[in-house]
This record gives sequence, structure tokens and C-alpha cells, in this order.
Amino acid sequence: MDSARVSRKVLIEAHALARNGGTGIATYARNLSKTVTQAGYTVDLLMGVDGKISRRDPLLAEISLHDARRTGTDPLREVARAMDWAIGLPAGARAMPLPQQRIVIDPTSGQVSSRDYAAHAVERLEERAFWHFNRYRRRMSVIHEERYDLFHATRPIPLALPRTPSVYTIHDIVPLRLPHSTLDNKRYFYRVVREILKKADHIVTVSEFTKRDIIDVFGTDEDRITNTWQSVSLHKSVLERSDEDVARAVELQYGLRFRGYYLFLGAIEPKKNISRMVDAYSASGSKRPLVLVGGLGWQYERDLETIGDERFAGWHFDGQRITSERRVRRLPYVPTATLYTLIRGARAVLFPSLYEGFGLPILEAMLLGTPTITSNTSSLPEIAGDAALLVDPYRPDSIRDGIRSIDNDDALCSELARRGRERAEFFSPERHAERIKAVYNRVL
Repeated sequence: MDSARVSRKVLIEAHALARNGGTGIATYARNLSKTVTQAGYTVDLLMGVDGKISRRDPLLAEISLHDARRTGTDPLREVARAMDWAIGLPAGARAMPLPQQRIVIDPTSGQVSSRDYAAHAVERLEERAFWHFNRYRRRMSVIHEERYDLFHATRPIPLALPRTPSVYTIHDIVPLRLPHSTLDNKRYFYRVVREILKKADHIVTVSEFTKRDIIDVFGTDEDRITNTWQSVSLHKSVLERSDEDVARAVELQYGLRFRGYYLFLGAIEPKKNISRMVDAYSASGSKRPLVLVGGLGWQYERDLETIGDERFAGWHFDGQRITSERRVRRLPYVPTATLYTLIRGARAVLFPSLYEGFGLPILEAMLLGTPTITSNTSSLPEIAGDAALLVDPYRPDSIRDGIRSIDNDDALCSELARRGRERAEFFSPERHAERIKAVYNRVL
């Protein structure tokens, strides 16, 4: 058989896909799987489950992947954790194959959705990797029945596939650069990244900024790191949806006017700079409401107070009745399809984050032709190019002036939308596939 025609197999660590709700790393894992497939490889996924995986009943194994996380103390679990803490897993953790989905209903669609890739799971993957690394200061081996040509972890996690080349994606080193903004175990994160930088066959980053950050902090050889950026793949029906259809949807679902509101995307956490953004919005005097889409992260109390401030409460008279309304609203979670509708319908996406390894909302907005106001720090100018208004995220007056510019200038909005679509082509799935394939070819 011609070996060139045999598809090589890649195991992608994609534990973020097993969590409820959307995360940036989950989006990255989903898009990476498509990209690697497009590059000509066969893809399997590696995930973790919170409880036991049934070896005999495939339906119970499917259910365990999506089971709600337990609260409280489980005596058997505590015994297992104590053993992991004491001895780690010197022989490795075994991955079990997961059956194709048959009965579990997707909470976002209400349907049973099949996976595009074969999936395998390790019981308590993250927790056991943590204890093993703390015990031995090395990566935990994943014992797998299948043979793979490459293992690609989507984040810094101390896992290794024995006798298999490894690639790790490092999105950013926020816990080290902004330690006050995260609840990560900084000592653990630092040691894991340092170990991965020494032992991995290659490192992938999602921006030149993160690549340079890693080199500056850890002194890593530049030849061991490749920036591939990211991509987002949107269905043709999303990209070609008419303005009229989008306008009708945002009006019926959320009472918003097409191009008549500002949108923020992201969890409520310190690095997202939400209080400064909301204060700047208030100072701008804009009559267009601000909608924030995202769940609660951590250290969010002050941000929630700012969002819920009484200065944003008001009343609306439509000629027949008076109703209460808020100029600043938060939607904790919306389905992916609805999220893209909200982006398309917005006057602009506001994303004045303090620090990002990539800034996925900017790319999503550019793809959908929505202007963006973002920061002049970290990777964000690199991703936005000349297709966004750049502001100083530490100065509310700079953010305020950006909002006023967008609020009062239709021509500027049109120009930024045009530039955004052009800029988004640089991050196309096809180009991403070429970059990833070049890394894999180098490693293999």
C-alpha cells in the first residue's frame, strides 16, 4: 500500500468540549478538529468525565460524559483523590472509548446531536493530571488502545501519550502576567508550562504576541514555537443571512433594533475590563443600549454592581403603555446560532479587554461585518489590524471617545465593516489548515 495515501491519526485533547457552556478553548478545540481534518488527518478526541465510565453499557458511558457535576462530599471520590495525591498514576491513566451519541439531548438545540469524531475519555482527567504532576513533576501518561501519529493538547495540561510526538497550544500566560485577575494556581501553571516547553516536540501559539511573551518569560528557543493564529468556521447560512431576517430576529427575541445596540461577549472576570467599559459607555451619552453576553467567571461582584447600577434603569412609552427598560442588560447565556445573530445585528462589538492571547470575539465580529472597538494592548491590535477602533483599555475616556465615534458616524461603521471582512480572510480555515499542517509535517 502507498504510505502517502494512508491518513495519519491525531489525538486531540478536547476536554473543554465536555463542559457545559461555551469557552474560548472549547471553540478552539472544535475549530482545530475541523482544521486538522481539512489538512488530511484522521482525528480522535480525548476528554475527561467526572465519574465512572461504564465498560459494559455504552449508553451509561455516553451519559457519564454529560453528567452534571456533583456538589458535596463523596466518600469514595475522596478516597480516590487521596490515593492520587499520595502515589499519582505512575502506570498512567487509561482512556476508554465513548460510544456515538444516541440518547443525550443537547441543551442548546433540544436534539440528540452526533459527534463528528471518535471520542475517548479518562476518568477525572484534569484532577488526576494535577495530582500526578504535583507528585512527580512530570506529565501523566494516557494509556490508549489506539495508535496515533501525533498528540495535540489544546492547552497547557500535563498529559503525554507514550511513544507519540506531542504538540501543545499555549493561548496566553495571563496567570503570570496578570496574577491578580485569575484564580489559577500560579505555581502549578508556571511549572506545567515550563515542563511542557522542555518536553513537547513543538509549541503552537495563537498570536505573535503570545509567542513573544513565552520567549521573553521562559527564554524558550524561538525555533520550538510556531504561531498559527486561529480560525472560525461559520456556516454559509449564517454568513448569507439577510439584514431583514436578522433585524426581525433581534427584535422578536430581545426587543432590540437592528444596528441599534452595542454588544460585549465574554465571561464576567477582571481581565475583561467590564466596569471601565460600562462607565465609558455611560459617559458617552449613547442612547443605544449595551448588551453583555456571558456567564459569571470570578471576582465579578464589582462588575455586577456596575452593570446593575440604577443610572441605567428607565421607562419607555410606546404610545399605549409604559414599560420599564434598562440601557445595560446582561444575557448569561445564548445558543451559538443566536449569538451570531446578536453580533450581526449590533452597531458594534465592544471588547476593551486588558489582555488576550487572541480575542476570538473580534474575529467573529469581522467575519459578520460588525465594527469593533477593542484594546491597543496584548494581541488585540495584531488580530484587528486596521479593521477596528483601538482604545486604551485603562482609560475610560479613551473607550468613551471610541463609542462616540461609532455612535455618530455611519460612514465609519461601513468602512470598518468592509475592512473587517477583508481582515477576516487572513484567518480563514484554509489558511489555518496550511499553518497547522506545516507544524505537523515538521514534527513528523
